Amino acid sequence: MKNLLIILLLLPLFTYSQDDLLNEIDSDSTGTEYATAAFKGLKIVNFESTKLVAKKEFTFIVSHRFGSLKNGIDTFFGLDEAVTRLNFVFGITDNFNIGVSRSSFLKIYDVSLKYKLLRQKEGGFPFTVVGYNSILINTALEKANLPLLEFKHRIGYTAQLLISRKIDSNFSLELAPTFFHDNYVVMDNQDNSQYAIGFGGRYKLNKRWSLNADYGYHLNRADNSPFKNPLSIGIDLETGGHVFQMHFTNAQPMNTNGFLGQASGDWSDGNIYFGFNLSRRF
Repeated sequence: MKNLLIILLLLPLFTYSQDDLLNEIDSDSTGTEYATAAFKGLKIVNFESTKLVAKKEFTFIVSHRFGSLKNGIDTFFGLDEAVTRLNFVFGITDNFNIGVSRSSFLKIYDVSLKYKLLRQKEGGFPFTVVGYNSILINTALEKANLPLLEFKHRIGYTAQLLISRKIDSNFSLELAPTFFHDNYVVMDNQDNSQYAIGFGGRYKLNKRWSLNADYGYHLNRADNSPFKNPLSIGIDLETGGHVFQMHFTNAQPMNTNGFLGQASGDWSDGNIYFGFNLSRRF
């Protein structure tokens, strides 16, 4: 079953096109053959959405997570412990994107591919399906602490299948079966290859505001792991040229391997992080 999942996640098939963000504002599938604007941001909160950058379009995303709110004024409600990720995404075609990012969490560099497989069609196929793959390099590992460290131990991989459906003009859902692998894991009894299922949704409040949420259910986390399943809730503000996402989450890392494998916060005791994603299209 796991091998089948990996094959499905890695199988590319390119179809159909992505509409411009400005043209998508307050639009839906009524009167058109294909559903559009299931999500306005490239991410729901932490999870990738099924939206792609258009052909020859360049998008710059600044993602920020402050430290835990639980520490209060001692860390100025997390301001002193912030993590930042810079992500550059370019549309090779309407159906194929390439991205490059750098995160201050573990000094991770990341290269990603995102490609559309199928598109939700009125009276036809009921879902939009997008593939997402990335490879990362953890440059924070130090040989002084890990004498047997080799370059291969810094490498990690991600493969996702993003399956969304625009239920109506206001409501969209997404399912994201995920495989991710880290050649080095913090805990000895944690499998290097890990599996999760992501769930996400968007509800449009009005023309420019929406409520977003996503959650990742880890399928083979070690029994004694201190890490949690990531749960994130926030709002999106659309301003035509960019989308501003503000949210609360229990995961400070922002790359997929990080927020699925190393979410350290806990909603039950207030150990959560405020953050935002700000995307600008050029």
